[in-house]
Amino acid sequence: MKAKCVYDLPTRVFHWLFATLFVVAFTIGNTVDDESLVFSYHMIAGLTLCFLVAWRLVWGVIGTTHARFSDFPLHPRKLIGYFKGLLSGDHKLWSGHNPASSWAAVTMMACAVGLGITGYLMASGLAGEDLEEVHELLANGFLVIVLLHLAGIVLHTSKHRDPIWKSIVNGEKQHVPADSAPVKARRISGVFFLVLTIAFAGYLLQNFNTDTRELNLLGSQLHLGEVEDDDEHESLDDHEHDDD
Repeated sequence: MKAKCVYDLPTRVFHWLFATLFVVAFTIGNTVDDESLVFSYHMIAGLTLCFLVAWRLVWGVIGTTHARFSDFPLHPRKLIGYFKGLLSGDHKLWSGHNPASSWAAVTMMACAVGLGITGYLMASGLAGEDLEEVHELLANGFLVIVLLHLAGIVLHTSKHRDPIWKSIVNGEKQHVPADSAPVKARRISGVFFLVLTIAFAGYLLQNFNTDTRELNLLGSQLHLGEVEDDDEHESLDDHEHDDD
């Protein structure tokens, strides 16, 4: 069976950037103390993640067939039917996202938006520390969805002898309905979105002051982490001199 292109390049670029930035943000956020300068890059990765979601939402409307959200089979009955087929061996072919991957994609993007909003509110000083618990809950929920998504890919591949993970690498699937038409690769658009994302990340880094840990984001001042208060620092110095 001849493979058909089902995922355009912008969709694949989004997928891999989205996964990479989440891993970077989550790893730093859970392994680095917030007093460290490195912790600030957890927030920069998170802001870039939100930027990714913003252009993916646009592409979900104007993109190729299987990139559009209207193509996502999100009806609960389809999701239940998919899991029943996965367990029974009744393999229904899906040209684009199957019900499980559709729900995973939508949920992960929703978590990313929630993380961006809560992170922005905390960094701008518009919300109290109570919001940090919501932020952590969203991050852990995001991780759970990622792990379930990966487990689903492994289960689908082993159960149906259908390596669907390859489709997000080269954009092609072999096991698709016969009447499914291939989509255009949209390579120029994919490169454009990649460059746009890199440029946004570069903008954040350029406007981030590593001394004060302040980020100027379109005129808004965001504080990316904890810094030692100058007065407190002076007091500690005076105390050390007194001890001497």
